[in-house]
Amino acid sequence: MASSLTCTGVIWALLSFLCAGTSCVGFFMPYWLLGSQLEKSVSFGTFRRCSYPVRDESRQTTVMVEQCGRYASFQAIPSAEWRICTVVTGLGCGLLLLVALTALMGCCVSELISRNVGRVAGGIQFLGGLLIGSGCALYPLGWDSEEVRQTCGNLSNQFELGTCEIGWAYYCTGGGAAAAMLICTWLACFSGKKQKQYPY
Repeated sequence: MASSLTCTGVIWALLSFLCAGTSCVGFFMPYWLLGSQLEKSVSFGTFRRCSYPVRDESRQTTVMVEQCGRYASFQAIPSAEWRICTVVTGLGCGLLLLVALTALMGCCVSELISRNVGRVAGGIQFLGGLLIGSGCALYPLGWDSEEVRQTCGNLSNQFELGTCEIGWAYYCTGGGAAAAMLICTWLACFSGKKQKQYPY
């Protein structure tokens, strides 16, 4: 099979896929913020949560349901900042994934990625990483919501964790985006082969 990528381009394609996968997995997993409520561990993502309180009418108490799931609706996400974070980070992950899959196709298809296309792909990766980074920066603004305060010992506020801690998924999402912005964008500039000039 003929490839439209240089050796650097193959490294770029593989690293792009790794960065996109890392960011997408981190975005989807509800382990951005870790805490506890009613002596049960609780975790939050931007649009998902694990363990939530439910009122047990038969015993007249509140019990924790230990399941992970999405919020019932977009408006049910605890804060406007987390809703914005969900949209912005999701768009960024989509862009990184689009470029990564195109780059992988470039390993198998000749004349798919030229030098100019590689540079444009690098620009799209930079934009995707920037969107994800913006989402990660917005996330702490939602720590003052009532749901988070209940989980973090009623001590959390914007950019103050209280008794909670940042989870691995937050680092995965941000780390994948940072690598895409700093490394993949640079490698993309050298990824495509020079196009052949056909005399007409």
